[in-house]
Amino acid sequence: MVSKNRTTERFDWTLTLLLLMLFLVSCVAIYSGQASGQYGGKNFLAQQIFWYGVGAAIIAVMMRFDSDQLKKLTWILYGFGLFLLLILAVAPESSLTPKINGAQSWFSTPVGSLQPSEFMKVFLIIALSKTIQLHHEKYINKTVKTDFILLYKIGLVTMVPIGLVMMQPDLGTSLVMLAIMTGLIFISGITWKILLPLYGSAIALMGTILYFVIWAPEILEKYLHVKSYQFDRIYAWLDPENNAAGYHLSNSLKAIGSGLLTGKGFGERKVYIPESHTDFIFSVIGEEYGFFGASLVIGLFFLLIYHLTKMAFETKDTYNTYLCVGVISMITFHVFQNIGMTIQVLPITGIPLPFISYGGSSLMGNMMAMGLIYGIRYHYKGYMFSTGQNYNTNSTPSRAEKHSKSI
Repeated sequence: MVSKNRTTERFDWTLTLLLLMLFLVSCVAIYSGQASGQYGGKNFLAQQIFWYGVGAAIIAVMMRFDSDQLKKLTWILYGFGLFLLLILAVAPESSLTPKINGAQSWFSTPVGSLQPSEFMKVFLIIALSKTIQLHHEKYINKTVKTDFILLYKIGLVTMVPIGLVMMQPDLGTSLVMLAIMTGLIFISGITWKILLPLYGSAIALMGTILYFVIWAPEILEKYLHVKSYQFDRIYAWLDPENNAAGYHLSNSLKAIGSGLLTGKGFGERKVYIPESHTDFIFSVIGEEYGFFGASLVIGLFFLLIYHLTKMAFETKDTYNTYLCVGVISMITFHVFQNIGMTIQVLPITGIPLPFISYGGSSLMGNMMAMGLIYGIRYHYKGYMFSTGQNYNTNSTPSRAEKHSKSI
């Protein structure tokens, strides 16, 4: 039985402190955002605190699973996530599966709307991590052929949930899944002889499409049968002042710009932005607390990502490294995309700011991802921080341990 002191040592206190600080930022920003929102004074803050409590319980459960147990549950979790997405894809619009803002992405429950794709992102991280590890165990000698096989496996595991998510449709979540896949491909060991042409071609293709969207949309309409209104987000991004779809972005720029260095102060917002407590929560922070407040929030995310990156380097288990990189890719893309869209660096995609934007499903999904990180520290501190003793008493000995004992 592990002693109380040793359990305390194995707990990730640094991550807890960072999450606590993000929680406080979220409470302050949501309280201010809901005051001028379009929902008639609904108390989103109380709901956010509730979801944080649920998220803490999720972490407590997730951290109890070591890597061996996670591997056994991988395809059950992945299949369960696909099952929920499939129900949304085939179910007619109803009180259980309502359409919100043109997308059928939620299940309506007595405690609130639940979005399965938020949990599917975590299940995808677990599934891709196992897929990569099993491939390397099977193919000891790496060749270009085996790398193509691995790339095919990664693509297949990722594209199935993306296809179901796009049927809702939900472009933002699909992009997050692509970011997770990209991060794991980069550390999967696939040769750069494959990756450079692959991603070079992808970048060239996106650049070409963007060129036609801006300068020759009629060609895309004629040959790809797309409609001009489908490009509204791009036009709103490039010229928000002269595009009806750019209302959110235009007001977001005004809000953040008017905050100057120190902001207008708590509750002193003047610029109205719909959904300011969710996707545009960073605009609230920028207006009320200015450059300094916005920089503090970005600094917290930098410390979080640094901590996760440090964990990825310190763990001696490659499977845990894959889990860390998947979580890093997910959080980093969320932060970059959300903040980028509020300051016109990137188009608006409806991606929330992790741990700060209001949203039960998003918060629970992110807390589930943090549960994976807590579990790595909790079960593998012996590998990570000590020279001899392994504190993982639940899992079976690794291949390396068996080899060392036989010697």
